Amino acid sequence: MRRNADPVDSITLNNPPLVEAPRLRGYAKYSAATREWWDTWKDSPQSAAFTSTDWMRLAMLAPLVEQYHEEPKTALLAEIRLNEERLGATVADRQRLRMKLSGPKEDKPKLAPVKDIADRRKSLED
Repeated sequence: MRRNADPVDSITLNNPPLVEAPRLRGYAKYSAATREWWDTWKDSPQSAAFTSTDWMRLAMLAPLVEQYHEEPKTALLAEIRLNEERLGATVADRQRLRMKLSGPKEDKPKLAPVKDIADRRKSLED
């Protein structure tokens, strides 16, 4: 085994959620922007790996997100970013956390059939 081998395996996110996304307490009282933020997290592939403590963290962030939308401040954004980073918000965050998003396999592009060189030469002679 390598001495510098990663001690943690990667997580592939294609399974049913570990914990169903809870309803955000006071959802209707939040602004449309904060509700969109919650719904984006709720529907994200990362949320399949969330446990109750992850959802609790997001619920605790919701008032900060609301406050940020009302009056943007750098300190609020930094706190939100830090917490979202730990939940795998961006590509770089997911790479650091060794999260792999698994989606439907895309079909490989169809390539034109390759002609035999002899056939190609013959067609040029004609």
